[in-house]
Amino acid sequence: MNSSPVTSIGAICFGVVIGYVTYRALARSTANASISDLAAVVGAVGGGVVTGLFAPDTDLFGWYAIGLLLGMAIYPIVFFRLAGRERTTQILGVDDPRPR
Repeated sequence: MNSSPVTSIGAICFGVVIGYVTYRALARSTANASISDLAAVVGAVGGGVVTGLFAPDTDLFGWYAIGLLLGMAIYPIVFFRLAGRERTTQILGVDDPRPR
């Protein structure tokens, strides 16, 4: 089964996003981790499944995953520009994942 370059790149992007969000949710201390962190992973996976089910012979999954990674990368930049450094570190977190 041959896949297009968009689908292949998209699959890599999808793996990066899912891996990062899962790691981030699990690396946080239990006081800061929440079910909504893991719900974000489930939502992203669900979106990938839906695009794969409804358009299996297209590049739709690849474009979805590329957009997901771009959105994840661009969000902190836009938030920083709008809210400033202090608020960005509060919201996006500078958690110390090591136990104290």
